Amino acid sequence: MATSPSALLRELETAARSYRGGVAARKVELLERLGRRRLARAGEVLRLHEVLCFLRAYPDDEAVLERVESLLARFAQRGDVRRHRLALSDTGVAGTPIEFSFFWQSARRLRARWPERISVAWDYFRNEEGFERVVHLLVPYSESPGLDALELSAREWVAWLKGDESDAVFLVDRVAALPGDDFTREAFYDDLDLTLRLEPGPDTPARTRARLGGCEVAFQTSSLRRARPSLRAEIRRPPLAVRELPVREARRVIDLARDAMVTRSRDLHAFAYADERDVRMVECGDGLQLACIGQVPERRLVLESVYGFLTLKNGVPIGYVLASSLFGSTEIAYNVFDTFRGAEAAAVFGRVLGTVRHLFRSDTFSIDPYQLGYDNAEGLRSGAWWFYYKLGFRPHDPQVRRLVRAELRRMKADPRHRSSIATLEKLAAQHLFLHFEGQRADTLAQIALGEIGLWISRTLAERFGARREAGLRTCAREAAELLGLRSLRGFTRGERLAWERWSPLVMSLRGVGRWPAADRRRLVAVMRAKGGRSEAEFVRLFDGHRRLRRAVLRLAQEQ
Repeated sequence: MATSPSALLRELETAARSYRGGVAARKVELLERLGRRRLARAGEVLRLHEVLCFLRAYPDDEAVLERVESLLARFAQRGDVRRHRLALSDTGVAGTPIEFSFFWQSARRLRARWPERISVAWDYFRNEEGFERVVHLLVPYSESPGLDALELSAREWVAWLKGDESDAVFLVDRVAALPGDDFTREAFYDDLDLTLRLEPGPDTPARTRARLGGCEVAFQTSSLRRARPSLRAEIRRPPLAVRELPVREARRVIDLARDAMVTRSRDLHAFAYADERDVRMVECGDGLQLACIGQVPERRLVLESVYGFLTLKNGVPIGYVLASSLFGSTEIAYNVFDTFRGAEAAAVFGRVLGTVRHLFRSDTFSIDPYQLGYDNAEGLRSGAWWFYYKLGFRPHDPQVRRLVRAELRRMKADPRHRSSIATLEKLAAQHLFLHFEGQRADTLAQIALGEIGLWISRTLAERFGARREAGLRTCAREAAELLGLRSLRGFTRGERLAWERWSPLVMSLRGVGRWPAADRRRLVAVMRAKGGRSEAEFVRLFDGHRRLRRAVLRLAQEQ
C-alpha cells in the first residue's frame, strides 16, 4: 500500500533530528521518495524545505548531504512550489517573491544587484500625505509647475515621472540624488515607508541556496548537543582559530549575511553597513563558525563598539548575534533562525560567549529587556527569559529578583507550573547579567551612556548654539592642541571622522590637560582606533586606558 506524501513528510520530520544507528539510510529513502512526490498544501512544501535546510546544516553522512543538496538545487522547479508560489511569499524559498520595508542601505543594494526584479508593492502603501509633501524634492525645480497641474496618487505620480525603469529603481535613484549626506537620504527614504517586492531569480537571495562555499563538512554522527553547557567553562575556552578575511572573501561573507536578512524579512545595520576590511572568521569546531563583521567608520557609534556575527553550521546560516562592547562588558543579542531552534541553541550560545571574551576581553555579559521579551511578543512566547536564567544569567533589579523567587517556589510546589505571559513581561523589564570575574556596577548595561551625550550637547550648545559644524571644527582643533597633536597628517578618512566626533567628548572631560603626557598620547590612539580598520582595537585600547574609563564614567554620573 502506497504511503501518502504527507505521511512521508511527517516521518522525515521526526527522523531529521535523530542520529541513532540506521536512521541515515531511512532519511535517504524518505528524501528520494519525497523528491518524486508532490505535496498538496503550501505549508507542507515549506515544511519539506525546512527539513532540507536543517539536514544541510546537520547531515548524517555523505549520502544524506548529497540527496539534500540535489533536492535543494531543484527545489524552485518543483511543481508544488510553482503552484503555491504566492502562498509561499516572504518565506525565502527559492522561486518565491519577497516583500518587505527594507531600510535604505538594503534598498540600494537590491537596486544595484537586481534592478530588473524589484518594484514597489503599492498595495501596502499608506503614506499618500507624506509623499505629497515631498514629491517636489524628487524632481528638478524646473518640473515644479507641473506638480500643481494634476491630482495624482503616489503610484500615479511615480508612473508619470519615471522613465522605462521600475518604480522602485526610480525612487531609490531619486533619493540617492538628493543633496546632503547618506544619513539625510536614509531618513528621507525611511519616511516614505515603501514596501519593495523582490521577484525571484536564479541568483536572488533564497534560504534554499544559502551556504558559504569551501567549508569542510562535519557530519553529525551523534545526538545533537541539547544539554545546557557550563557557560563559565565555555567563556574560558577560546575559539580554535580566528582568521582575518581578505577583502574578496569578506565580501562573500557579508553578502551571505545580508541575504540571510533579506530572506527572513529583516534588516540589520551591522550587516547593511558592514566593513569589508573588518571581517574575521572564528572557527569553533564541529562545523560551527562565527563570521564576525564590523561596521564602516561612518556608522559606528560614538562609544560602544557593535559587531554582528553570522552563525554558520557547515556553511549554512543558522542565526545571528549582535555584540555591543565597552567597559570590559558586552551586551548580547542572540538569535537562532526558526529552522534551527531546539537543536543546539545553548551550545552555540556558549561558543558565542567564549568568542566574545576572546575578541573583546569582556568579563561581564548582559541581555537587554527586548531580547528577554519586553515589548517583544516573540521573545515572550519563546521563553527567552528562562533560557538565559537557566544558563546562569541573573537579574540585579530587586523587584525582579523577588518575582523570580516566587516563581521558583511555585515551580517547586508544582513542576507543571509555567510562568504566565504577564509574569514574563515583568521579569523581562530589566537586564539579565552574567559576571565572570565578580559583580560590578561599571558595565555597559548599567552606565547611562545617554547622559554622556547630554554633556556633549551641553558643551556644544553653550559654546556654539546653532553653529554646530563650526563648533566641531573648533573642538577638533582644541582637542589636538590639548593632547599635544600638531596635525592630523597621516590619519585616514575614518580616523579623521572619529577625531571630529570624539573631540566634543574630550573637551567635556574634566582635567584632560593635566593628564600625564603618556595618557594623552594613549587617548589619541583610542580616538584614532575608533575610525581605524578594526573597531575591536578601539575596545581594547579604551578598556586598557584606566584614566579615560574613569573620566567617561564620571561624566555619565554627573549629569
